[in-house]
Amino acid sequence: MRPRSLTRSNSLRWTAAGSLGLIAATLLTTATIRPLTADDRETAATSDTAADQSSAEKSTADSDAAVPETAEGAKTVDSAESEQAVRYGRYNSLNQFESWVLLNKGTQPAGPGGYTHTKKEGTYICRRCNAKLYNSDDKFESHCGWPSFDDEIEGAVVRQRDADGVRIEILCKNCGGHLGHVFLGEQLTDKNTRHCVNSVSMKLIPKGKKIPPKIKPAALRGKEK
Repeated sequence: MRPRSLTRSNSLRWTAAGSLGLIAATLLTTATIRPLTADDRETAATSDTAADQSSAEKSTADSDAAVPETAEGAKTVDSAESEQAVRYGRYNSLNQFESWVLLNKGTQPAGPGGYTHTKKEGTYICRRCNAKLYNSDDKFESHCGWPSFDDEIEGAVVRQRDADGVRIEILCKNCGGHLGHVFLGEQLTDKNTRHCVNSVSMKLIPKGKKIPPKIKPAALRGKEK
């Protein structure tokens, strides 16, 4: 058995060590879970904002870098006035209704749908072969229920007498697709001409977008001047 005095001394040492450990733990805990002050919140918000701004700028830069540009710095686009590229092969696929209008000379019902009231700038191309047909600048409101133009892109449209013997039919010169009819002498515009076109016969390529190549039959490859 140890002397009484030795036991009391050890007990004091253990008590002191325990007290010091408790104080150290308390100080450590207090430093770790210190409540956020107003300065802390402001610093954190500033850091998050800077990170978000840096991320957004990088995203914009990546997006711009992905768009090809010309030597002048303008984005690569096509326009109704520029020469259209050509590829040889099959024409675009058409659904049943599109085929009925373009290939069988059907007429789309009149109404406000399709491109009838479209005001967007761009170029209207043939749905079957992509050939450029009309500029949006030549489109006007005729209140007839179909898209109306008072002029076509030069050389794009062919006119012929309709099967009814009265009207003048208009067709895509490149593929022969039926577009609609042309009417003269109505005094609706200074050009006194109205191309009444089925919306389903065309596709609008918005201004600034690349116009797809005009499609010609593969049999014509190398035979055209």
